[in-house]
Amino acid sequence: MQLYLPIAEVSVSLFLLLGLGVMVGILSGMFGVGGGFLITPLLFFLGIPPAVAVATGANQIVASSVSAVLAHLRRKTVDLKMGTVLLVGGLGGSGVGVWLFNYLKEAGQVDLLVRLCYVVFLGIIGGLMLIESLRALLNAQKGKRGKRKSHGWVHGLPFKMRFRASGLYISAIPPLLVGAAVGVLAAIMGVGGGFIMVPAMIYLLGMPTKVVVGTSLFQIIFVTAFTTIMHAVTTQTVDIFLALALICGGVVGAQIGTALGSRLKAEQLRILLALLVCAVCVKLGLDLVIEPTELYVISQEGAPE
Repeated sequence: MQLYLPIAEVSVSLFLLLGLGVMVGILSGMFGVGGGFLITPLLFFLGIPPAVAVATGANQIVASSVSAVLAHLRRKTVDLKMGTVLLVGGLGGSGVGVWLFNYLKEAGQVDLLVRLCYVVFLGIIGGLMLIESLRALLNAQKGKRGKRKSHGWVHGLPFKMRFRASGLYISAIPPLLVGAAVGVLAAIMGVGGGFIMVPAMIYLLGMPTKVVVGTSLFQIIFVTAFTTIMHAVTTQTVDIFLALALICGGVVGAQIGTALGSRLKAEQLRILLALLVCAVCVKLGLDLVIEPTELYVISQEGAPE
């Protein structure tokens, strides 16, 4: 069953879009990521223009994140105070990101920028995740526990706040900067930023893993919602039919992912996610350098050959 998308101006299988939403929703619930780092490149592969994929993909991230956060709130694994500080930084960063997105769109360079950002960030994050996950898996098999620093440079910064749910007493500056960076990425790449935020919350802020996933999703909801509204108002690139199809699948998938994430081994799941991130990065990179099968040449009518 083909669904015509008026803003994207293409026809795509409805069942394919629903399945895509379910798959990304499962990842959202399992890992605390919005899933935009995966759904936006996959929309590229389906022929959706990058500008539409970025703006519309954020809708699905909001829906799947809300669905997953509700499950985490029931388990009391969300640090609302930390999430609020991250959110303040995220809203500021997303405003800057939307401005930069519009500037590059007017210059005609936004499609290339989005694809290059994905190749760079997915390559770095995927590689680091894979190395860390393999090391954790080997340590687990040997019966070793990973070393964790109790204090670092983060603990010496001013403007300290106490985050009781996370058991932390640290400066508010690092969470604000992490949130701002994720906000910029949300606007330019159409991602929730969880694939950067989750590692930063664990290794930079020192948050316990049990509250990281829910807190990350809490912040993602508001940043991506704000980003979606900004894109809808300024660029008119949000395709409502595409968004609804992805949302329906994402809400269901998030509940499944939350249940699976509480049962499966974290090390094995992180390796699978890292391999998936690297695979998408390689595919996007090849698309940038390999000559397309169909070439379009624009020539002036009546011009001499």
